Amino acid sequence: MPQIELYDTTLRDGAQTEGISYSVQDKLRITEQLDALGVHTIEGGWPGSNPKDAEFFRKARRLSLRSAKLAAFGSTRRASAGAAKDPNLRALLAAETPVVTIFGKSWDLHVRDVLRVSLEENLRLIEDSVAWLARHGRRVVYDAEHFFDGYRDNPEYALRTLQAAVAGGAETLALCDTNGGSLPSQITEGINAVQRRFSAPLGIHAHNDSDLAAANSVAAVQAGCRQVQGTVNGYGERCGNANLVSLIAILKLKLGIDCLPDAKLRELTEVAHFVAEVSNMAHDAHQPFVGETAFAHKGGVHVNAVMKNPRTYEHIEPATVGNQRRILVSELSGRSSLVFKAKDLALDLTRDTPQAKRMLRLLQQLEHRGYHFEAAEGSLELLLKRQLKRFKPFFTLGGFRIIIEKRDHKLMSEATIKVHVGKVTEQTAAEGDGPVNALDNAIRKALLKFYPSLARMHLTDFKVRVLDEKAATAARVRVLIQSQDEHESWGTVGVSENIIEASWQALVDSIEYKLLKDRARR
Repeated sequence: MPQIELYDTTLRDGAQTEGISYSVQDKLRITEQLDALGVHTIEGGWPGSNPKDAEFFRKARRLSLRSAKLAAFGSTRRASAGAAKDPNLRALLAAETPVVTIFGKSWDLHVRDVLRVSLEENLRLIEDSVAWLARHGRRVVYDAEHFFDGYRDNPEYALRTLQAAVAGGAETLALCDTNGGSLPSQITEGINAVQRRFSAPLGIHAHNDSDLAAANSVAAVQAGCRQVQGTVNGYGERCGNANLVSLIAILKLKLGIDCLPDAKLRELTEVAHFVAEVSNMAHDAHQPFVGETAFAHKGGVHVNAVMKNPRTYEHIEPATVGNQRRILVSELSGRSSLVFKAKDLALDLTRDTPQAKRMLRLLQQLEHRGYHFEAAEGSLELLLKRQLKRFKPFFTLGGFRIIIEKRDHKLMSEATIKVHVGKVTEQTAAEGDGPVNALDNAIRKALLKFYPSLARMHLTDFKVRVLDEKAATAARVRVLIQSQDEHESWGTVGVSENIIEASWQALVDSIEYKLLKDRARR
């Protein structure tokens, strides 16, 4: 099997994603996580472009990396100065990384319209820059920017730019589909042309503007590339880069290339979520391999088949990449889905019992009214256990009142609530930024003396959807709440013509679910 170098550029290309701004500490944490995963090369940033990246490389020297080597990124020298005096190249050396990646222009359009130098001068910029870095003991990866566009417009010149990099001592030629507009067949054609002329190892750097970055990267590997560049979760400028998470799984599981040990592959989902969290980005639930819905089954026919043999609707075993199978229960579900979910919750329910038929009808009725249980599995578990008489409420409501008033130009809400816990009644009040926040604060304040663990729970998301816009203010609304504690995150749902009532239903379910899980952990 060919050896493939996994080259991550999350900290440089990924940082160019709209909405992402890494601190130095963020970059250090991601570096350690990628190293622990087993990535071979981590591109830390462009030290010649900003003080933050320069600081990152200074602090990264203190990291004890086990498998990864750091790469500093920059451009070829300016036309106005020699390599030894170019500030960008000097900053690359100052980063003290074993690998330096520099990009140069492969497309004559860029040479004429962007650099505004002659085609021959561009070749000298490339060779001089690579040679100077190589003489200083760096392994040089040459990123041939816009190579595939350049090859289509002027194939001979695009190949001459690679010759300049090879003459300078570049160890790897990374061919870039910088505009992300190439097709897999065009990638293969370009790589074949390069291989006919050069023996240097090739890499692929693909962007996703045509939603083909992963496909183009796979085609490149199949054509002979031995370095694959990408970013975690496909982060990157515009539409992003090739998703290195997906590529690792494809290389390992589809192409049989042992780019990571099996045990490390099982950490893939965790790493994808970790990087999303540090990037302050919502993780894409539909992301292949590692998304929450990647192995989620909803249709009754699908669920029935998966229960008999998971291979019927799953291309890999979810645990292979650290993910898990999920059975969604909704109005589209059959009894098989309910039975599977009940089994998962250790509930005694078989497909042909009257209970299963009755519960399926109830579920379909509730979904018709607007409940959405696939996004609220906390409420679903409570519903099933209530119907099967396997749940005893932790508290009951005596009543609540919410007052909204404007004080000193600020709108404030106050909730007063009465709850019964066993034979004890507790009444309290709390303020909040809005009525639901006030109600949440009040109910947890009332229950804390009975259930102290509620202090470690908090709401992370609150969504409201009007279910029938034509009914205007009389329309039903659905409230979805996401809650979290130190162990897990869960969703709950409420539906009513009154937004406060819908919110109350979802709030109560979120608290009841938390207490139910706490009891199970004892």
